Amino acid sequence: MVYDIDMLRKFYALYPERVEKARKKLGRAMTLAEKILYAHLYDEANEGLEFRRGEDYVNFRPDRVAMQDATAQMALLQFMNAGKSASAVPATVHCDHLIQAYKGAGVDLPAACEANSEVYDFLKSVAAKYGLGFWRPGAGIIHQVVLENYAFPGGMMVGTDSHTPNAGGLGMIAIGVGGADAVDVMTGMEWELKMPKLIGVKLTGRLSGWAAPKDVILKLAGILTVKGGTNAIIEYFGEGTASLSATGKATICNMGAEVGATTSVFPFDEEMVRYLRATGRDEIASLAEACADCLRADDAVVNRPEGYYDRLIEIDLSSLEPYINGPFTPDAACPISEFAAKVKANGYPQRMEVGLIGSCTNSSYQDLSRAASLARQVKSKGLKMASPLIVNPGSEQVYCTAKRDGMIADFEAVGGVIMTNACGPCIGQWKRETDDNTRANSIVTSFNRNFAKRADGNPNTHAFVASPELAMALTIAGDLCFNPLTDTLVNEQGEAVKLDAPQGETLPERGFTVDDNGYVPPVTDGGDIEVTIRPDSARLQKLQPFAPWDGKELTDMPLLIKVQGKCTTDHISMAGAWLRFRGHLENISDNMLMGAVNAFNGKTNCVWNRLTGGYEAVSAVAKQYKAAGIPSIVVAEENYGEGSSREHAAMEPRFLNVRVILAKSFARIHETNLKKQGMLALTFANKADYDKIQEHDRISILGLKDFAPGCSLYAVITHDDGTTETFEVLHTYNEMQIGWFKAGAALNKVNS
Repeated sequence: MVYDIDMLRKFYALYPERVEKARKKLGRAMTLAEKILYAHLYDEANEGLEFRRGEDYVNFRPDRVAMQDATAQMALLQFMNAGKSASAVPATVHCDHLIQAYKGAGVDLPAACEANSEVYDFLKSVAAKYGLGFWRPGAGIIHQVVLENYAFPGGMMVGTDSHTPNAGGLGMIAIGVGGADAVDVMTGMEWELKMPKLIGVKLTGRLSGWAAPKDVILKLAGILTVKGGTNAIIEYFGEGTASLSATGKATICNMGAEVGATTSVFPFDEEMVRYLRATGRDEIASLAEACADCLRADDAVVNRPEGYYDRLIEIDLSSLEPYINGPFTPDAACPISEFAAKVKANGYPQRMEVGLIGSCTNSSYQDLSRAASLARQVKSKGLKMASPLIVNPGSEQVYCTAKRDGMIADFEAVGGVIMTNACGPCIGQWKRETDDNTRANSIVTSFNRNFAKRADGNPNTHAFVASPELAMALTIAGDLCFNPLTDTLVNEQGEAVKLDAPQGETLPERGFTVDDNGYVPPVTDGGDIEVTIRPDSARLQKLQPFAPWDGKELTDMPLLIKVQGKCTTDHISMAGAWLRFRGHLENISDNMLMGAVNAFNGKTNCVWNRLTGGYEAVSAVAKQYKAAGIPSIVVAEENYGEGSSREHAAMEPRFLNVRVILAKSFARIHETNLKKQGMLALTFANKADYDKIQEHDRISILGLKDFAPGCSLYAVITHDDGTTETFEVLHTYNEMQIGWFKAGAALNKVNS
C-alpha cells in the first residue's frame, strides 16, 4: 500500500525542476545530498545560494515526521502546546520501545500492552486528534516500518530517534532529531540545520562469503570514530553501491549515527526499485525512475569526487572481511581475523553467553534469511547451540513472511526465542536472567550500540556488535575466539565440521505477506477527540513552559558534576526501566546523569552537595539547588550527548535548573536539543581549561547581556580558597537560537 500518495506525486512533479534550478544557480555539478537538501529549502528564493558547509545555518522543509513511542510522548506533549489542529506534514507514531523482551512475543506483547496501556491510549488519542498515523505495539521497529512503507528516494524526513537515517537505504535524507525539532516541522515552521559537510565513501567490488553490509559500517566506524562524522552527511557512491540490497544499504545508513553523522544516503538504483515494488509501492518506483538522474550524484562528481566532498574514503567490498566492534563503544573496530588475539590480549570473557539478532539495524528479511541458513546447519552438521539465541524481527511483515518461509521454525528448532517485533534488548528493554550480574560476561549482537549497561543494565556485560551472520556463528560456537571463516567445530559424532558461508535472499521469492500490519490510519476530523491526562498519573504529565531568561548574567553557579570520560545520552538519561517515565518530566528527572562518572571520586551518581557538605545522587542535589533558587552547571569532556536523540537528556537538566553544559565538544543532536530547551551549550576555547575545574568551585558565565553570534563568553571560576580564574568559552548560537535562550525555550518563542 502507498501512503500519502498525493504528497508523493506532488513531490516528484516538482523535484527535478528544483534540482535543476539549484544546479544552474550554483553553476556546478551537485552531489546527491546537495540535490536533496537544496530541493527542500524552506524559502525557494534561497535555492541558488551556496551555503557554507559546517558554518551556515539553513532552514529546510522536510516532507514527513516519524516518532517512536518513547520519544513521541514528549514530542506530542510539546505539540499539544503549539496551538495547532493538525500536523502540517504527514507524521506517524510507532510503538516499539516500551516492549520488554523476556519470555517471547506470546507472553511479552500482552504484558506490554497491559503495563503501558495508559501511554498507548494517550499516543493513539493524540494521533487521532491531530491526524497522525499510528502503528500499534507489535507492528514493528520504527525504522524497518518506515523503510517498508514511507521512505522514498529524494525525500527528506526527520524522526525522533537517532537511527532515522536508516531510510537512506532508499535514497532519502532522513535525520534524527529531538521532539522540539519534530514539533517545528509538524507546525509548518522552518526546520533549522547547520549545512552539513560531505564525506564521500566510494564503494568498489562486491561482497561475498561471510562479509555483509554491516561490515561496511563497522569498518567505517573504526576509521571515523564516534565523532568523526559530526555535522556531516556520509554519501556513498561508486559501482559497489549497486551490488547492495536496499535493506543492506539501510543497515549501513542506520549505523552512521554511531560516527555522529547527520545522516547517510545511497544513490538511487535498481535494488531500490526492486524493494519499492516488493513492498507494494510500484507507483513510487516508477515516479523515481522518471527522474533517476536527480536521485544520484552528477557524473562530474563521481568522476572527480575530490572536488566535491570534504573527505574521501574508499572501501573495497571484494576484500572486506567481517568485523566485530566493541566492547563498550561501537567504533572499537576489529576484523574477525584479529579478534581472537584482541580478546586474549585484553582479557575479555571468552565464553560467548548470548547471541542477539535483530534491532532496527539488522532485522530485515535478508538478515533473518542469512542467519537462518546457519541455524539449519546446526541440524545438518550434527551440532548443538553452545549459547542461547534471541531474535527480534523488524516488523510484522518480516515476521509473517519469515514464518511462512520456514525461517522462524529454523530458529526455534535450535532453541531460539522469538521476541516481539520491537527494539527489546537493543535499547535496554531486556529482562535478562543470569546467574550473577556482577560477573564479567560477553554477548554478541547485531545491534548498533554497545555502551556499558545498555542492553541489560549490567556494567559487567561486554557487548560486541557484528552482522547477524557473525553473531549467529559465534552463538553456535559459544566462543568469542571462534572464526567461522577458518575454524572448525566438533559435532555430536566427534567430527570436526566447518560452517558454510551464509546464504539468503534479499527479498522473498513469493513476495511479502502479513496478516495485520498493525496500522491505524488517522481520522478525517479529530477535533472532537479529547486527550486526557490523569492529574495523578505517574507516566504522563502536561508540560509547563520553562521560564524565560531574566536578563542577568549567570553568576556563582555551583558545579553539579564534572563528568569524566564518555557521557552518552544513556549516561544522562538511562533507558531500560526508565522508559516508563518518558512522558513524565518530573519523574524521569530522577535519573538525570546517574550513569555519568564523577571526575573527583570515580563514582557514578555520587556528587558533592554544597548545601549539606555531603555526597548524594546527582538529581537529588540538583533538586535541592532548584528548591533554593540556585542554578547549577555541568562540566564534561568530548562528544557530550553522543548516542540516542532522546531530548529528555536536555529537558531533565533544564527542569532541574541546570543552566549550562560546558563541554570539550558536543554530539550534534544533543547540542541542538539543549538549545531548543533554552540551555546554554558552551565549549572550552582551550580544552585544557577543563582541568582547572575543582569540585567545590562556583562558576559564572559572563557576557550574556551582549550575547551574539560569533562572540565568545567568559567563565570565571571561584575556588574554595577564594582565588579566581577566567577563561574564554565558545558557542555556536545564531540569532534565532539566542532568541530561544532568551525566551526560555524554542517552543516559548513559537508561542510568543
